[in-house]
Amino acid sequence: MKLAAAASWLHKWLALIVGVQVLFWVASGLFFAVYPIAQVRSEHRIAEHEYPALAAAELPAPQAIMALVAERPTKLSYERDVLGRAVAIAEFEKRAPALIDLASLRVLSPLDEDSARAIASAYVQRAPAIREARLVTAESPQYRGALPAWRIAFDDKEGLAIYVAADTGRVGARRSDLWRLYDALWALHIMDWRDHDNFNTGLLIVFSLTTLIVVLAGFVLFPYRLKLPRRRAD
Repeated sequence: MKLAAAASWLHKWLALIVGVQVLFWVASGLFFAVYPIAQVRSEHRIAEHEYPALAAAELPAPQAIMALVAERPTKLSYERDVLGRAVAIAEFEKRAPALIDLASLRVLSPLDEDSARAIASAYVQRAPAIREARLVTAESPQYRGALPAWRIAFDDKEGLAIYVAADTGRVGARRSDLWRLYDALWALHIMDWRDHDNFNTGLLIVFSLTTLIVVLAGFVLFPYRLKLPRRRAD
């Protein structure tokens, strides 16, 4: 019975220690299973635009781009933005990227608030009214994309906010109330309440190991609790 007594002691007291965290693990895991990740990421809110491909006539000579930015970019890409404009994005080794309107050969970056609002509204399907526009300059658990960025919050039931990079005009993230709840539960799930992305913390390892001991102790106690017949020693 010594084995049963030791297993019972471990099972009782260790379960008391890790019980709340196990509840968080199960509840958050159920939430993750119920809500599709595409819904959490608000992919259903992205507007679909069918713009014509860039024509060769719309692409200026690289020298014209370099004359605007005063130095040779390390990368130069051409695309249409969500507003349908032909734009170039020039990237550099030691300075912020530059967004260039190819039609007017004008540098658009860093974007002002009105430009960011226009991009966010065009990006969102059936965009509601904008509730708030705020320039974000520091990284946070909610946004780790290119900085600075405009946070454009819409006045809708989903609490949707779009982050538009001020230097490239690209949308870096979509955040909603569902995403924020998901993120909070994820922080509880991996036990990283500060950054919400580190699942290799010592605390998580210790609690996981402790929970494993609780489960193994429960298996040892199983035949004793059911009063199953045990073989007697000769």
